[in-house]
Amino acid sequence: MHVLIVGCGYVGLELGRQLTPEHRVTGVRRSEAGLDAVTEAGLEAVHGDASNATDLLSLPSADVVVYAASARGGTGARETYVDALEMVIDHFGGRRSEPDQLVYTSSTGVYGDHGGDWVDEETPLRPTTDRERTLIEAERIALEAGNPAIDRTVLRFGGIYGPGRSPVERYLEGPVSPGYGNFVHRDDAAGAIAYLLTTVTESPSVLNVVDDQPMERPALARWIAAQQGVQAPEVVPLEERELSQSRRERLAANKRVSNVRLHETGYELRYPTVEDGIRSGLETA
Repeated sequence: MHVLIVGCGYVGLELGRQLTPEHRVTGVRRSEAGLDAVTEAGLEAVHGDASNATDLLSLPSADVVVYAASARGGTGARETYVDALEMVIDHFGGRRSEPDQLVYTSSTGVYGDHGGDWVDEETPLRPTTDRERTLIEAERIALEAGNPAIDRTVLRFGGIYGPGRSPVERYLEGPVSPGYGNFVHRDDAAGAIAYLLTTVTESPSVLNVVDDQPMERPALARWIAAQQGVQAPEVVPLEERELSQSRRERLAANKRVSNVRLHETGYELRYPTVEDGIRSGLETA
């Protein structure tokens, strides 16, 4: 199986490491530093910008295309998650040898605010912010645009953490605000994709990829502080904090995300809770 990862960053690199050497993996990045990281991970590196039609011509055909491009680095969210995604789907769907499957890495941010209630893949999506509308439109494109012969899977990731992205320092610095966080370790984010590609014969069209235990942010901050032997940070209501609009919108989206469907696929989490993942990171630091 040949897997092409468009936007082969934090999760994509780990996915490639988990799939190789049994499978061929090509990572697509725009920057020289990104290409170096792909090579260092033992993957084939190809320069490409998903929003550039000429660059798309230079990308190899593959059995599976994983679209994991990020809007970080100044690129607009709509350009990355909607416009470039649609270009990639149209391009590969029009090739003589189209991919068998497309995997799109989305976010549990599509659910918005549910006042701390549980949500799952069947929960109706009712966007209230531009960010949520963009995320939902991107999912629609991933599932419906282009060649209908391509199987589609949308994975909704919780907050991704892991090596180099530990939440410990951020939570200790504080302040924190009430509300639930939904998390997934990088190794499980990548592991779920690898499992679906190599083990599951018929992947769900939409799948939440989160761990077993949504955790209230103040409780997580207190637990981290106890592990470090320091005082827990102050808890401050969200409306009293000075935050960017995007950060405020993310923190205001209070919900608990179910992973029942993920367990039904047979995938076993390496880190069932954020405490497990953080503890592992502290032990190996």
